[in-house]
Amino acid sequence: MDYASRFPCGRVDGPKLNRRSFLKQVGAGFGSLALFDMLQNDGLLASTRGAKRSIPHFAPTAKSVIWLFMEGGPSAMDTFDPKPDLQRFHGMEPKIPIDVLFGNPGPLMRSPFEFAQHGESGTWVADKMPHMAKLVDEIALIKSCHADSTNHSSAMYQINTGHTFPGYPSAGAWMDYGLGSVNQNLPGYVVLQNSRGTKGGANNWGSGFLPSSHQGTPFRSQGTPILNLNRPEGVNDDWQRRMLDLAVELNQEHADRHPGEADLLGRIESYELAYRMQSEASEAVDLDREPEHTRELYGLNHDVTRPYGEKCLLARRLVERGVRFVQAYCDDEWDSHHSLPERHAARMEETDQPVAALLTDLKQRGLLDETLVVWGGEFGRMPVSEKGDGRDHNPEGFLIWMAGGGIQGGAHHGETDEIGWKATVDPVSVPDIHATILHCMGVDHERLTYRHNGRRFRLTDVSGNVIQSILA
Repeated sequence: MDYASRFPCGRVDGPKLNRRSFLKQVGAGFGSLALFDMLQNDGLLASTRGAKRSIPHFAPTAKSVIWLFMEGGPSAMDTFDPKPDLQRFHGMEPKIPIDVLFGNPGPLMRSPFEFAQHGESGTWVADKMPHMAKLVDEIALIKSCHADSTNHSSAMYQINTGHTFPGYPSAGAWMDYGLGSVNQNLPGYVVLQNSRGTKGGANNWGSGFLPSSHQGTPFRSQGTPILNLNRPEGVNDDWQRRMLDLAVELNQEHADRHPGEADLLGRIESYELAYRMQSEASEAVDLDREPEHTRELYGLNHDVTRPYGEKCLLARRLVERGVRFVQAYCDDEWDSHHSLPERHAARMEETDQPVAALLTDLKQRGLLDETLVVWGGEFGRMPVSEKGDGRDHNPEGFLIWMAGGGIQGGAHHGETDEIGWKATVDPVSVPDIHATILHCMGVDHERLTYRHNGRRFRLTDVSGNVIQSILA
């Protein structure tokens, strides 16, 4: 049987387990002695979720990641990177032709928002983000990002996986594969989805050719975190345990008849994880356990800020409990082909207080130093107008920021040109972003690999350099 194709390893593995510890960590159903012996004999034991104890390549500065995903493409020149030339030459045609996705570009358009400098870093912030204006010395702006696609779905795939088409593992899946789970009763990678549906769907947090157990697990921020998680009425723990044990036996028999089906191990692991999650996931998502002053901090008592506030608070509760990687998608999109003054203002109002609350709360709890927070979308917006008061997609120059574990607060890296069209000073590619995230987690992006179809892949497969200037 080709077990290596079903249980491949590409990371540095921890110490091997004996039978007793294997059963204790993985669970009686999945941890059968026959399966233990098979994995141990083939040297593949560390590939199972419960038994992973991988070692970082070097000392990490962060233990977990919270990626605040601003889907749709926020405009840098309307948030953190104002361009005086847009103000000066508003309504004029640009000096050079600018290609846009939907054609018929209008004249240059100034920002509709007022800006002021804040903090010791003198960071410019739009007046619609008063809460983040107080925390600019905690964040590092990366103002020269660039990507390859002008379409939402392919740009989403790239920012998440490094590639503009589906089928590759997401950054969170790579992290879970390389470092393993801290809390065996919760997934290592959790996704708090856009309630309207994310462009490109589940491929954005998929595991690609990695074992399927590493894909992101979608959580709902209200009610039951995962649908159909709890056992049916009338089924007690003993009955459920026996059913799982039988399912493992049947699945293993099927695997013996059909070698090479990597997803089968992931299915077995998902049953066991769901069993262990029944109590802890419900507790983790119960925001009513938070005191009133925390709920007010995140804006949970206000209709506008509640949706993203709940996601940010839930993200904090998850990393507090050992979840390695959390992505929190905003519920509405920053996509502003028209009515940018109203649409961007609405997105800033919805997210400003919750995001600032997350940074404040993490710092108060001593968690910010060990949590890497990433903010940004899949691309930015054009300096020229569309439909009078909108901006088209712009992958040539956009902005993200990072904060927390290993990041130098108040740092600025790179620049776009005078009107914010293209990254011109110290450009940053998507693989550079991924390499920096992995670096903060103690992972060398060149050494975290996985063999697939006869070659070794990595998250930064095309290139990738750590952005040294923003590191503490």
